[in-house]
Amino acid sequence: MVTESVTRLPWRLNKRVLPQHTDHGGVMWHGAYVGWLEEARVEALAAVGLPYRLMALEGLEMPVVRLEMSYKRALMHGDQVVLQSHALEPEGPRWRWQTQLLRADGNCAFEAHVALVLVRLNGDRRQVLRRPPASVAGALELLIQGPSQ
Repeated sequence: MVTESVTRLPWRLNKRVLPQHTDHGGVMWHGAYVGWLEEARVEALAAVGLPYRLMALEGLEMPVVRLEMSYKRALMHGDQVVLQSHALEPEGPRWRWQTQLLRADGNCAFEAHVALVLVRLNGDRRQVLRRPPASVAGALELLIQGPSQ
């Protein structure tokens, strides 16, 4: 997996591996990572003043169209990690995210690259938006800039 060089501050989310995230052996279940990736994106949106529910009220959604995940070290029940995410420059209609899960010792346990598209829901149809509407464009630009602190 190619990792894009990013110098901006990352969006950060602290998490602890709970029993609900693990298999019977106490190892974090592979599917639980996807929920954390979504939580990191939704929290970053809220931090720039665009709660996801407001997008949904406007008929906008951001479905995942590509997901690449690389597991480097197992996470276990009780482990504390930091998700460090960067919203990257869009490629056409694709909004790209790069996320690493860092263990307490600073080592990367997991890395993901996610691509989403912004769509407008029109009844049963979904229209991919090549450019975000004004109501969300500023917030999406702030995501790319990263947190101010």
